[in-house]
Amino acid sequence: MQHDDQKELQEASLLGRLLSLEAVLMLMGVASLVYGLINGEHINTFFGLVIIPGVFVLHKVKRKDWKAHWAQLEAQQRREQERKNDGVR
Repeated sequence: MQHDDQKELQEASLLGRLLSLEAVLMLMGVASLVYGLINGEHINTFFGLVIIPGVFVLHKVKRKDWKAHWAQLEAQQRREQERKNDGVR
């Protein structure tokens, strides 16, 4: 029987995605929301309603290409600085 490293990597990746921070937070938010609605606990319902959208924001922030973002900001700052230097001369 052959050992397939690629398949093992895919399985580890899938397991990693299932047990990721976002998945755990989403599960916690849904559990808190359901618990609060069933038992009439307003604070649990509130936390559930705050956590669930927070997970989507966290996911969006993690997916952003931050290196490209900072490079773009630095290029913009250099252009502005060059314009200021050209205007002074």
